[in-house]
Amino acid sequence: MVQLESWRSKFEDLGVNVAAMTYDSLEILKGFHESKELGFPLLRDVDGQHVNAFGVPDENLGQGIPLPGILWLAPDGRINAKFAVPGYRTRPPFEEVLAGVSAAPDA
Repeated sequence: MVQLESWRSKFEDLGVNVAAMTYDSLEILKGFHESKELGFPLLRDVDGQHVNAFGVPDENLGQGIPLPGILWLAPDGRINAKFAVPGYRTRPPFEEVLAGVSAAPDA
C-alpha cells in the first residue's frame, strides 16, 4: 500500500481514483493509514464479502482470503480488469497495471 501511494498520482492523471481493501480491523486500518500518511482510503472487507463477490479468492487459502491484486472498477461497479498474482508475498507490478489502464479506451 505504501508503494501504491507513490503511484497514485499517475493513476489519478488518467482519471482513476485509488483505494485499497483488506480484511484488517478498522483500528489497524486507521493506524496504518495515519502512520503512512496515505492519500487514498483504506477499505475493510468484512468476512471476505468483496473478495468472493469479485472472484479473487486465493484457492490455496480459502474463501475470503484474496489473491494479492488490483481491481480496476468502473464507476458502476463493473470490473474493467483484474491484475492478480498467486501467493501472498508479491503484488502485480504497478508498471503493468498502469500500462493496462492507459491502453484501455475507458481510461
